[in-house]
Amino acid sequence: MSNTHDKPIGPVPSHIIAGARLQLTAYEGRVAEFNVASWLQLPGLANLPVSMIVTYRDAGALREVSVDHGKVNSHGKILLSGIARMPVKQKLEEVLICLRSAVPAKALIVEELFVQAVEPANAQDDSQAMA
Repeated sequence: MSNTHDKPIGPVPSHIIAGARLQLTAYEGRVAEFNVASWLQLPGLANLPVSMIVTYRDAGALREVSVDHGKVNSHGKILLSGIARMPVKQKLEEVLICLRSAVPAKALIVEELFVQAVEPANAQDDSQAMA
């Protein structure tokens, strides 16, 4: 396995975590889904591949899921985005968006970080109220 370096992009506030509705799937059990996007500046990592991952605590265990991979442009900038599908056994806690690279990032400038539940916890209640 290659040596990787993780650098925090930012934590996800607890009210956003609590706002996601857990979906029941046949193979993964309960899953929380979040739209995640981030504009980043990575001086010194131009033209190198990087990944965005989400780490979280569930049932006392630290877990992670991959969201997106890409190559930093020649100006040291990248947009990473995707859907984080996080299997949940008990409860999501301490959700953190991270950047993973093979080379340590000397600096990381987060221009923007966006995290939103794909399906809000009250979405089912709203659709029933409209029926």
